[in-house]
This record gives sequence, structure tokens and C-alpha cells, in this order.
Amino acid sequence: MANHLQLIPENTRMEANGEGAAFDISASATRTFLCRLTVTEQIEQESLDVSIWSSADGMTWMKKPLLKLPQQFYRGTTKLILDLSLRTDTKFIRAGWELNRWGRVAPMPMFVAGLELEEIPPMSRETPTARIALATK
Repeated sequence: MANHLQLIPENTRMEANGEGAAFDISASATRTFLCRLTVTEQIEQESLDVSIWSSADGMTWMKKPLLKLPQQFYRGTTKLILDLSLRTDTKFIRAGWELNRWGRVAPMPMFVAGLELEEIPPMSRETPTARIALATK
């Protein structure tokens, strides 16, 4: 398994809702990924919603996404962690995106973006969180 996955290839021009190719992650050692969404171009009065979907067989996809990234309106980079270590049924993942435009009718929505996943070391399950520490006081 490659350490980097391009769920949405860098500098992909998006003008309609769509989905990316499926990637087999069954050989992943950690099943934990740093997701990096980079928007390099956009026009005014529009939004981009990107999500990551899962499948056990690469054909039938879950009804709800594994992860929804924050809605984007402007250029920039957003990072999130996707931890699939407890989702052993997930063998394939792919990205999906939805574009929305309001206000002026023309032009159609347009974003240029990419979504890269990088495999990272697993999250520690033994490190107490602040919430747990506060609950025990």
C-alpha cells in the first residue's frame, strides 16, 4: 500500500458534483490517515462539500460518509485525521464532492482542488483525553 493516496488528484477542476476513484486500503498497516484538502481556485458565491465514503467490496458504498470535511468557500488547506483502525469492515474508500452556487445564475460553480491522504502512525488508545481527565475529578 502506498503511503500517499490521491482521492482527488491535485488541481482537479470541479464543475459538477462527483466522486473519485476507489482505493483499496486493506493492506494499510495503521489504517490511520492525515487528510489534506487543498483548494487552489474558486469563484465567488459558491461552496464545496467533500466527504470520504467506505465500502467492504468496492461496489456497494455505505449510505453515510465516514468523514465530512468542513465546507469550503475559499482557497486554502484543511487537515483532518481519518482513523479506520476500529472499522475493519472498510476495505475501500473514495471521495465524493458537492458544489453549490447561489446568487448569480452564471457562471456554473467551479473549484480547483485536491484531496491527499497520508498514512500516519496509529492514534494512541491509552492516552486519556481532557474530557476523561475532567470526568474523574
